[in-house]
Amino acid sequence: MSNFNSEVARLDALRTANGSAWNAINPESAARMRLQNRFQTGLDIARYTAAIMRADMADYDADSSKYTQSLGCWHGFIGQQKLISIKKHFNSTDKRYLYLSGWMIAALRSDFGPLPDQSMHEKTSVPALIEELYTFLRQADARELGGLFRDIDAAREAGDSAAEAAAQAKIDNFQTHVVPIIADIDAGFGNAEATYLLAKKMIEAGACAIQIENQVSDEKQCGHQDGKVTVPHEDFLAKIRAVRYAFLELGVDDGVIVARTDSLGAGLTKQIAYTNQPGDLGDQYNSFLDCEEVAPADLLNGDVVLNRDGKLLRPKRLPSNLFQFRQGTGEDRCVLDSITSLQNGADLLWIETEKPHIGQIAGMVNRIREVVPNAKLVYNNSPSFNWTLSFRQQVFDAWSEAGKDVSAYDRASLMSADYDETELALEADNRIRTFQADAAREAGIFHHLITLPTYHTAALSTDNLAKEYFGAAGMLGYVAGVQRKEIRQGIACVKHQNMAGSDIGDDHKEYFAGEAALKAGGKDNTMNQFANI
Repeated sequence: MSNFNSEVARLDALRTANGSAWNAINPESAARMRLQNRFQTGLDIARYTAAIMRADMADYDADSSKYTQSLGCWHGFIGQQKLISIKKHFNSTDKRYLYLSGWMIAALRSDFGPLPDQSMHEKTSVPALIEELYTFLRQADARELGGLFRDIDAAREAGDSAAEAAAQAKIDNFQTHVVPIIADIDAGFGNAEATYLLAKKMIEAGACAIQIENQVSDEKQCGHQDGKVTVPHEDFLAKIRAVRYAFLELGVDDGVIVARTDSLGAGLTKQIAYTNQPGDLGDQYNSFLDCEEVAPADLLNGDVVLNRDGKLLRPKRLPSNLFQFRQGTGEDRCVLDSITSLQNGADLLWIETEKPHIGQIAGMVNRIREVVPNAKLVYNNSPSFNWTLSFRQQVFDAWSEAGKDVSAYDRASLMSADYDETELALEADNRIRTFQADAAREAGIFHHLITLPTYHTAALSTDNLAKEYFGAAGMLGYVAGVQRKEIRQGIACVKHQNMAGSDIGDDHKEYFAGEAALKAGGKDNTMNQFANI
């Protein structure tokens, strides 16, 4: 960000160069507006945040304790409040991102209403949400800087040069709320050309990192649901290349591609891969098919057969016209998917698992790193997992294997609240607490995200408010359960007029109209009741 005084001087020179017609323009007011709008386009944001991610990836390669995190957001306001909270509590946005979840767009942002995560929503809603998120983050910049400019004005009025210098130093060292967004493009919403076109829109909106999965676009399922269908590697690699070309065309040379494999839970494929010779990528994909050896006389009408090592093999084909993989091949397919993705242009991996188990993840990552030593993962700390039950069972199993007496526990009922204060439950909670750091160290996870947290927190907080407000507590349900907590915790949103941009608008009115400005922030504004918060 430019130094405040140097920007004022630059604009003062520009005003002078334009003669008397610009006499009414105040260079300092223009400089304030300029600094409040640092990013002019989404491409400015994509280039800025791509550099952040690349630096963070290098930091992680040098020290696995320097992993990154994000939370999924379904509205610009949610993303804005998250970053305001991060700056308030940690004084830095370092290594903290946003995640844009296709699941939440489908469930919350489609004109069709709530939809399952099956790529049925409007694909244009993806870049629209990216743009919305960055609009709110830029407004958070403008709001915070506006407060600092007001501090300068107050210091000048009081003749306090030290306070003025302190406010100016904060402006010159201001840390933006704009952070990287990892954006979900699902399976690309069509062929490689469709993927390229959508990727361009996402990048133009500000995305520096695009996550794409190896499912069939028109059969796409949520990674934690059944019925997933993968595509041959060459089909997926064409889409990875399409995203890279989109980044390069738009001048985001260090854009990040996250290649997601759903093979662990996907038992089906729509296509038999094209193969030229034994052992090539297509042949490796086909080697996982569930086949039976047949003789020519055994062939039925419409059968599809493979010739492997002089044998005729008939892949198992379902009435849906999909082909089935052999049971137990998921991990091998994930490893092959991951290696080929990294060897063909992807930067990060995402392996969708059915449970949060460090040993399972590390087992695959170690195999991948035998071929690609610096392989790194983005991992979904999913709300689809029952974290409490999973980790209590993991502790139960570890203790059993170590010979510790677990007779006081029923493994099938470990979710019961009766166990909440037990030694086993406390150990499980501790493992949940350290899961991200442990997995970053042991399983190559560079970025931890929770896809749907704000979906669940919105439901939970609304349930609590509705129970109290419409019940015996009445208005106290809101006052004690919301507003008083906002005040006590210093939640900026308690001044909701300010948060919505009222003070920014007042500043602009004064810049444009001077003493004639009709401003909203006068003595009769009820937000003054929160002036000292």
